[in-house]
Order: sequence, then structure tokens, then C-alpha cells
Amino acid sequence: MARSVGLYLLASLVAIGLAGAAFAGIYGAAEDRRAVLVSAGIALVVQAIAFVVARLFARGGNGIAGWTLGAVVCLIALVIYGFVCRAVGLPANAALLSLATFFFLTELIEPPLLTV
Repeated sequence: MARSVGLYLLASLVAIGLAGAAFAGIYGAAEDRRAVLVSAGIALVVQAIAFVVARLFARGGNGIAGWTLGAVVCLIALVIYGFVCRAVGLPANAALLSLATFFFLTELIEPPLLTV
């Protein structure tokens, strides 16, 4: 299990890094870039936890259920983050678009690694 989690985190870091660089090019303001950086950190932590849970489900033969649960957790995190962004003054556009993109990309990485 440690091998698949390590591979997943490495692949997620690469995907988030590349997408984050693209967002940094799109959003030029320092506040927007800070929002993208915060989103990247949140995405990595939430997806790491969701992957471990999905991996545990996959061990029991319910990989799709685990993957679905992870997607629901990401959706809930995105909604909560939307409210938190407004409360702490992060630019909502950059924060939410980047977090949704990071979640999407890292969700695509999960399925092949659930059985490794």
C-alpha cells in the first residue's frame, strides 16, 4: 500500500505543479497566485486522504465505491472552501477554479493506482 500511495502522491504533485504553473501564468496578481497555492495544498491533502480511503475500499473489492466516496469528499471540500475563501478574503475565482482543476486531475490519476 505504501508504494501505491507514494506513486499517487508523486503523480499528484506533478499534475498539481503543472496545472498550478498554468494558473500562475493566467492569474498575474499576487493575491490570485496565493489563492492557487493554497488550493494546491488543500487539494494534495484532501486527495491523499481520499486515495487512502479508496485504496482500503479497493482491497475489499469495492474500488468504485471508494473512488465515489473520494469524489464526494472533494465536492464537499470544494463547497466548504468556497465559503472559507469569501470569509478570509481569497479571490474566489482563482481559488475555486484551481481547486476544482486540481481535484479533477488528481481524480484521474487514482484508478490505475488503486490496485497497485
